[in-house]
Amino acid sequence: MSNKTYLAVDLGASSGRVLGGRFDGTKLELEEVHRFENGPVAFAGHLHWDLLKLWQNIKDGLTSAGTKFGRDISSIGVDTWGVDFALLGRNDELLGNPYHYRDPRTQGIFDRAFATVSREEIFAETGLQFMEINTLYQLIAMREANSSILEAAQSFLMMPDMFHWLLTGEKGNELTNATTTQLFNPVTKQWSQKLIDGFDLPGHIFGEIVDPGTVVGPLRETVLEQIGLSGTKVVRPGTHDTASAVVAVPAKSSPGEMPNWCYISSGTWSLMGVETPHPIINDQCAEFNYTNEGGVYGTTRLLKNIAGLWLVQECRRIWKQGGHEYGYSDLVRMSQEATPLASFVNPDHPDFAAPQDMPAQLRDFCRRTGQIIPETDGALIRCVLESLAMRYRVVHRKLQDLTGTKIDTIHIVGGGTQNQLLCQMAADACNCQVVAGPVEATAIGNLMLQAVASGDIGSLAEGREVIRNSFPVVTYEPKTPTMWDDAFPRFEKTCRI
Repeated sequence: MSNKTYLAVDLGASSGRVLGGRFDGTKLELEEVHRFENGPVAFAGHLHWDLLKLWQNIKDGLTSAGTKFGRDISSIGVDTWGVDFALLGRNDELLGNPYHYRDPRTQGIFDRAFATVSREEIFAETGLQFMEINTLYQLIAMREANSSILEAAQSFLMMPDMFHWLLTGEKGNELTNATTTQLFNPVTKQWSQKLIDGFDLPGHIFGEIVDPGTVVGPLRETVLEQIGLSGTKVVRPGTHDTASAVVAVPAKSSPGEMPNWCYISSGTWSLMGVETPHPIINDQCAEFNYTNEGGVYGTTRLLKNIAGLWLVQECRRIWKQGGHEYGYSDLVRMSQEATPLASFVNPDHPDFAAPQDMPAQLRDFCRRTGQIIPETDGALIRCVLESLAMRYRVVHRKLQDLTGTKIDTIHIVGGGTQNQLLCQMAADACNCQVVAGPVEATAIGNLMLQAVASGDIGSLAEGREVIRNSFPVVTYEPKTPTMWDDAFPRFEKTCRI
């Protein structure tokens, strides 16, 4: 076949980019066309996403891609983080900038929510991990505040749905991102009317659930006038970035069977889980507070959300403000020089969700728990990385309990694969093989699903074979598992995991 090019618009919590994927029938090659910053904007005591700026950057990136690749471009797909959304009113007017999931309005909301519908009922209906940032609690907070925006809303669009609508004029709620809301029933694969009614939410705003790998439509005429790309269609990938990242895991598995591998999509968050053929919603899953999110082609992502390299990113930001601008390689080198397994933190402790000063908060945790306080910046980063690896160990064990399957290999994909120290720590802490790569997993998974939707690749399994042939991986074997075994009880006791 002749070369075809697909475009991935990949938006993360700290940056966005537009990448081209050129497929020659055997291998996929990536080229970044445009990169831009992303992040929360503080306004009137709240945190928002700058939707208009994101949209302009997407258009700029697509324009550059059109100049570079010309008529070879087959399709475009957008993926983003989960839980956040935009609301449209009458005549499809945007009702304010979307809230950022770290906005404080949902803090402490669980008690009020569970007084209306019990925690047990919510989990039975959704099978989702309880996090205050979930869409359900954002909407409850708006309802409690008598939000005029919610009152005026006519359409609810998750962030990637919003950008697909801006590109094409077609609305729809793509399944993988809808499953992050805690308003979706993974058994019926529809919105949970029980929760919508139970929390008195406006049910008319929730649109049709549409599958990943489906065509949204052609570009709007007004968009064509601005960016060109005549003849290019828009295809829904797994619009939740983790769903796309899991597509790019270069593993072999048989349809309908529990795999002997798990994944970690490693970036600002660490999403660690298993690709299962069906949801697992039972008392044990509820006790572990694990989540059942939608995957592609009928799969389920049974996983745990872990606060990943966010802690490192925030330390780096604070140190930069103080005049110490460290590169990530500098932080790894500095942490390698520090004493191993000296102190631990719980990466998912509420104190680390959005602190003003992450290094101070981490040291305060060590102080309160009677541990050695990491004095140097390198020691603090080592504490964070080792704590993440220990957290992976806990989740690895519980995934095996939930699936009844021995998990021999952990596939780490995403930006965290470039941290070789963390990858080796994960192998040691979990005492199993770690396969790291590809780095650009989210964009690759986005592009792969476009290729499948276009008929250029026959199946998910075939797409993963293309990925194995296209991108290198690095394998890590356990080196010092006994040392980690000895330290694990101290981690459990200190962090109450």
